[in-house]
Amino acid sequence: MNPKFSVNETGPRIEQFLRMMIVDAGFDLSFTIEAGDHSDPDECPDLIIKFSGTDVDLLLANRAELLLALELVTQEVLRLHSDDHSRISFDANDYRALRIAELRISAQTAAENVKRTGTAFRFNPMNSRERRVLHIALRNETDLRSESGGSGPFRHVIIYPAGMPSLPDPPQPPPSRFPGSGGRDRSSDRSSERGNDRRPPRPRR
Repeated sequence: MNPKFSVNETGPRIEQFLRMMIVDAGFDLSFTIEAGDHSDPDECPDLIIKFSGTDVDLLLANRAELLLALELVTQEVLRLHSDDHSRISFDANDYRALRIAELRISAQTAAENVKRTGTAFRFNPMNSRERRVLHIALRNETDLRSESGGSGPFRHVIIYPAGMPSLPDPPQPPPSRFPGSGGRDRSSDRSSERGNDRRPPRPRR
């Protein structure tokens, strides 16, 4: 993959946006913007943004949820096509390398399970870059194939025996009406709570 983005041309735009975000959020973070070293032919971004500082643990919590969200927002600000998302990578404490190694091991373990049982294996939802790692890890397997299924935040990878037809996507959970509500309408709860909070009438004197 030939470099499309450079430190000198794209770097200043990334730096301007990230500095604004870090100051507005009140994070204790610093970062460097480096050219990818292309030592791994399957994972060779043009630019790597490496974070350090007291709040790095916040970026890496919940499987680097905040780090990946910040990466995605930056890609949207740059107006990158989805095909170019893998060209810009955010990292901290070598999280990316460790995660890629973990995904490759998971791919091989799942592949052996599919070969042994003859049944398909469905991974948990993950982002497009991690799905790509799984597909590449399995590309030389002749007895099975990998496909992506689902949509949106439920997009995931399925490994099939070579001759098995694709399975339908599992039903997606309904969206919650309120964050953390599990889809329940809290207004009915509040009304019932008010109804149960009626005080007994005061006795007449």
